[in-house]
Amino acid sequence: MFSLNTLEEIFAGLKHNKLRTALTGLSVTWGIFILIVLLGAGNGLKNGVTSNFSQRATNTVQTYTGTTSKPYQGLKSGRSLNFVNKQVTDIDESLVESSNQTGIIQKQQTITNNSEYGTFSVIGVNPAYNNVYKLEFASNGGRFINALDVKLNKKVIVIDKKIEDVLFKGKSSLGKYVKVGSVMFCVIGVNSKKARYGNGSTYIPFSTAQYIFNPDLKFSTIAMTVNNLKTEEENNQFNEKLKKTMSQSLHFDPKDEQALYIQNSQRNYIETMKIFDGITLFVTIIGIFTLIAGIVGVSNIMLVSVKERTREIGIRKALGAPPASILRSIILEAIIITALFGYIGMMMGIGLTEVVNYILEKTAAASPDSEGMSIFKNPTVELAYVLISTAILIISGVIAGYMPARRAVRIKPIEAMREE
Repeated sequence: MFSLNTLEEIFAGLKHNKLRTALTGLSVTWGIFILIVLLGAGNGLKNGVTSNFSQRATNTVQTYTGTTSKPYQGLKSGRSLNFVNKQVTDIDESLVESSNQTGIIQKQQTITNNSEYGTFSVIGVNPAYNNVYKLEFASNGGRFINALDVKLNKKVIVIDKKIEDVLFKGKSSLGKYVKVGSVMFCVIGVNSKKARYGNGSTYIPFSTAQYIFNPDLKFSTIAMTVNNLKTEEENNQFNEKLKKTMSQSLHFDPKDEQALYIQNSQRNYIETMKIFDGITLFVTIIGIFTLIAGIVGVSNIMLVSVKERTREIGIRKALGAPPASILRSIILEAIIITALFGYIGMMMGIGLTEVVNYILEKTAAASPDSEGMSIFKNPTVELAYVLISTAILIISGVIAGYMPARRAVRIKPIEAMREE
């Protein structure tokens, strides 16, 4: 057991040897500080990018029609391709991995409410669109488009919250009418999710958009989600199957790179996570080497500290202090220094990452273009890593102090007092 006198003696020694204490503490503080900053930066960057992916389902696939660059089965190159409802059906029936298929028709239109107006994106979609892009509706925010709206070609519209603020000046828009071009639509829902860019979007039933904007019933975009595709290879195989299905349905060469474009968010997500796994590994390795540097610093200073105290140890033995008491005193000193300065390093590291996180989030929220996006978010470091790192430093300091102290307490008092 450690007595109060022992603690007083240790603190008096630390106060007397300020430089030695400061150097030992600096090694510990710096090692823990850098480790937390590096791990926090890696986690914050990863969390920021992951949160941006979560703006929509990560397993999203969008496909767009293009213009053929190769002749195919007697058809000339240079044909402009367009989807019709048949292609949505073909995807549903041929690709078991896909779900929530929806055609997308997008137009820029002037939307008017009395004297207020603006030009916004009008998107014709099916109900499955909400499963793909995850719109948000408050308890008093109405609803999204449903199957009956599509079946009956209803003139109903869902608007983004920022559009409601522009057209209705803070008043509720639910149940009220807006003019889209020259057609009146009833507002049935308000999407409260922040738009990632632009002035905001509105959503109308896909069938209604077809008859108003595309009477030939053609469109150029299909979106869907994919299921049970865990690897980049599986997603590449799905892309090939999708292209083959569309080549058969639209009659183009499946090797034609300009006929169809596919954007596979899940493949992009997997690739991005691989990059961040590499970054995390790199940061961890750097952090470990930094911790090792701290261990070496603590060990060297403890070795020097015990060497300098050999005469003191000899005097204490001559006065009757038992060897175990001297060892306990040195071990406790190492524990106090590493624990105290390790805690300081931990608080400094956490404080810095939180300040950086706060500044970047405020900057992102204030930017009209980012709409709340952030590349750095929640730079958390698991407490276990911090505690383990501190424990390693403490143990290193204890071992570094114990070994020469053990040798010193075995020397006869008269020999110890002769040590230089």
